[in-house]
Amino acid sequence: MATATKAGHSEELDTRQRSSKSCHFENALRQKIVGQDEAIQALVDLYQVFCAGLHSPARPVGNLLFLGPTGTGKTRIVEAAAETLFGDSRALIKVDCAEFQHSHEIAKLIGSPPGYLGHRETHPVITQEELDKHHTEQLKLSFLLFDEIEKASDALWQLLLGILDKATLTLGDNRRVNLSQTMIFMTSNLGGGDITELMTGGMGFVQPLDKPAQRLDEKVERTAIEAARRKFSPEFINRLDKMVVFHPLKGEELSEVLDIELRHVQKRILDSTTRPFQFRLTSEGRRFLLQEGTDQKYGARHLKRAIERYLVSPLARLLATAQVHPGDHLLIDHHRGESGLSFRRDSEHRFSHVPGPLVAPSSRTLTVAEALG
Repeated sequence: MATATKAGHSEELDTRQRSSKSCHFENALRQKIVGQDEAIQALVDLYQVFCAGLHSPARPVGNLLFLGPTGTGKTRIVEAAAETLFGDSRALIKVDCAEFQHSHEIAKLIGSPPGYLGHRETHPVITQEELDKHHTEQLKLSFLLFDEIEKASDALWQLLLGILDKATLTLGDNRRVNLSQTMIFMTSNLGGGDITELMTGGMGFVQPLDKPAQRLDEKVERTAIEAARRKFSPEFINRLDKMVVFHPLKGEELSEVLDIELRHVQKRILDSTTRPFQFRLTSEGRRFLLQEGTDQKYGARHLKRAIERYLVSPLARLLATAQVHPGDHLLIDHHRGESGLSFRRDSEHRFSHVPGPLVAPSSRTLTVAEALG
């Protein structure tokens, strides 16, 4: 739409359009992260500002605090972003704040000053070299993650306040680190217990099905933010660009997580084993894993443990005993009343280079005990 002015014509611009880079980044994140739209949007917005060159040179690119219960993807989304942008989920500096609960431990982070015992043996975690390690000509961006920030000592808090405000850090040997091209992420499980109680109905008098989803999401968000405001100082809150609440995963979202994790297992089999093979999971097998892996208290982590226990470990035993051959195609099922999955070699299918769907129709299968002979 064009509007006339005295100088001629002006064209109305569309601020809703996104660059191809940010669209690719968002799509890649959505393939890896389930059910956390607000967090994905916050990351994509910061990335768009950075790519446009409009971030403040005197502050970090962004300061994000991720709140919510364990197993909802707070740490995983940072790893997924690093994997998308740099090709490696470990392309970040991760500070486990549980290791810095005492003031003297800050030396492990920034190094000891000259003259102190162990000065040469103490190597700082946050250095300019580490921050710039994964920079490329196209993208000079770094990720710094402070995990479980509520466990940090007062010394780390003082250090963090300076980093979030001025984007600079002075190491023990007086070298200065510039964090103006760094996204800083902080995670916290504050309020996680109260949120889990909200989701499960507390003492059992109110069940989750009785609660409207929208009102429940609002309560979850309010609970987490109130817990953060009680714990953190106004100076800290004031330095944040955004507080994002990660919501507990619902049944359909855990189902999507299962798909992602099954693809990861299949990739591990194709990339890491000497006898690559493919597998398909029946709908009954899928339901079994979801049932065993659903726990509001532990989120997606509980599902991953169920996959390792009932799927990966039996597959490893089959490989170790040479019962699976290169090019095999396995059907994995569950029979009512049994405590695990059952595995069957499907002689009608052979190995293909591109993994097919990981869900197959129900089929008569051998139990794990039968398969192991």
